Amino acid sequence: MIVLDANILIRAVLGRRVRQLIETYARQGVRFFAPDVAFDDAEKYLPSLLKKRGKPHADFSSSLEYLRIEAVTPELYAAFESEARQRLRRRDESDWPILATALGLAYAVWTEDADFFGTGVAVWTTN
Repeated sequence: MIVLDANILIRAVLGRRVRQLIETYARQGVRFFAPDVAFDDAEKYLPSLLKKRGKPHADFSSSLEYLRIEAVTPELYAAFESEARQRLRRRDESDWPILATALGLAYAVWTEDADFFGTGVAVWTTN
């Protein structure tokens, strides 16, 4: 089980590598989670990224539903906000919901964001 950052959600829609990794590991029983705000962030930035690449607007929700990425609501991660913010101090504290979700579920984070390194949770990158 692993928690996905918004940048991984975006890559799952835009690229092949992340989508293939998710599909491969999902077939092996791995479950993928992301806080609701990660979905919101990805949905916010995806249209302009698609436009820059000259690609048609993707149905973001359908793409992620197909990949079976599970949304986590604030009820689960809000209790870990203070701890997550503390661990992200002097970094990008706006990423606290990702870290709080990882803390709440006791799972690793998959991200391309270096701010999560050294926060006390396992961090994976696509490479």
